[in-house]
Amino acid sequence: MTDDEQFAEFAHAHAERLRTTAFMLCRDWHLAQDLTQTALTKLFLSWRRAVQSDNLIAYAQKILLRVFLDHRRRRSSSESAAAVMHEPAYRESPELRLTMLDALARLPERDRAIVVLRYFEDYSVDRVADVLELPVSVVKSQTRRSLVKLRELLAADQLALLAG
Repeated sequence: MTDDEQFAEFAHAHAERLRTTAFMLCRDWHLAQDLTQTALTKLFLSWRRAVQSDNLIAYAQKILLRVFLDHRRRRSSSESAAAVMHEPAYRESPELRLTMLDALARLPERDRAIVVLRYFEDYSVDRVADVLELPVSVVKSQTRRSLVKLRELLAADQLALLAG
């Protein structure tokens, strides 16, 4: 199998998971698609080195995360989409999912990335630290602070619903 065929097979098998991760980070399906395509392009350009890694999906997710963080640093990242895309069907309550995504979007980008990698991608603390190139102690403390902040945001949203 050629390198191009191997890459195409990998991209076909994992693009949706990467796009979903990108959506969890940016909360915009169009931007998530752009971030995924950029990450896959970068992966393709470094494919020979990438296939030698121990965990190819982790390698791709690391590229995706860096693409997301680079995008957030650019001035043009302040644009927002006017239309809302329909999300894929999930087993949990759509209302709960939207509430959680709203709360997640209010976290700073790095904190959001930590929470998504820890609890959506089910990464270990060590793996998150490696991907984000942070000390383990920072990942642990930021995870704890982010979860406290999420609880506060969700409690405030719940109170607003009850009062409204």
